[in-house]
Amino acid sequence: MTVPSNAQRLWMFEQMLVSRYLEESIERIYMEGKTPVFNMANGPIPGEMHLSNGQEPCAVGVCAHLNAEDIVTATHRPHHIAVAKGVHLNEMVAEIFGKKTGLSGGRGGHMHLFDARVNFSCSGIIAEGMGPAVGAALSRQLQGKPGVAVAFIGEGAANQGAFHETLNLAALWKLPVVFVIEDNAWGISVAKQASTAIERNYLRAAAYGMPGVFVPGNDADAIFAAASAAIERARAGGGPSLIEIETSRLAGHFMGDGEQYRPAGEKEALQAKDPIPAYRQRLLELGVLDERAAEEIAARARGRVDEAVLFARESPYPAPEEALEKVFV
Repeated sequence: MTVPSNAQRLWMFEQMLVSRYLEESIERIYMEGKTPVFNMANGPIPGEMHLSNGQEPCAVGVCAHLNAEDIVTATHRPHHIAVAKGVHLNEMVAEIFGKKTGLSGGRGGHMHLFDARVNFSCSGIIAEGMGPAVGAALSRQLQGKPGVAVAFIGEGAANQGAFHETLNLAALWKLPVVFVIEDNAWGISVAKQASTAIERNYLRAAAYGMPGVFVPGNDADAIFAAASAAIERARAGGGPSLIEIETSRLAGHFMGDGEQYRPAGEKEALQAKDPIPAYRQRLLELGVLDERAAEEIAARARGRVDEAVLFARESPYPAPEEALEKVFV
């Protein structure tokens, strides 16, 4: 098992904190103008909002092995992955606010974040990122260029046709791509056991002749180890791999979700196993971190988020006529 260095562990801890503080800030701001009567169109952040609280270890454990040349495609719940991949935080938050200074000039919103500088993209369509990831990996292979592609999906996407099509092609062409399933046990309000014929989706990898591994416990270090093997294999020309990660969605599917579908006590039990305090405690016990350093890292993470939120709030909205730019005619 590949063990992360102290520097890598500190990096993972800080990126998880940045992501969590970002989500907490968005959660507060999102509700501005939406009370006492909830209207999704109101407030500084209109539209749907999907928070990734609880899934931070999935992003950092994988992205710790990647660089700007590597391609990442993510889901409709993308913020933790974007943070870990190095997407520019100020421009990302401005995009979420629909501002002119955003990654796409405010056109895409939170489910459609694109940053070509670090080869990151995401989509609100289930399993939509898998085809582009395989295409990017094929492009790298044909051109003899470095870089691997990583496609993050939820467990519900493993039941989509795109899942099987892309695993088949990636294995057939021995492409440098890694598929990562973030299994939070819920596809919106549908429990995994009510939608999926097998208990673990990593078992499906065998049907396509690729390694499959299951990582339990929402553990950043264990995810790091699994990703290390898969990404090294891809870089060496060994072909694709499938990683299934047991994780937890600490918030609803979207902001405003009443979560009545959850069994009594489930959410409280998940919150008691919040992966960020658990990882902080591990680093303290290992001597990688002390209380003072932990507070300094937390303050730095909060500072980054506060700066990004201020940048977004103070940025101008695009002019109405800009809606006609950068479109097909």
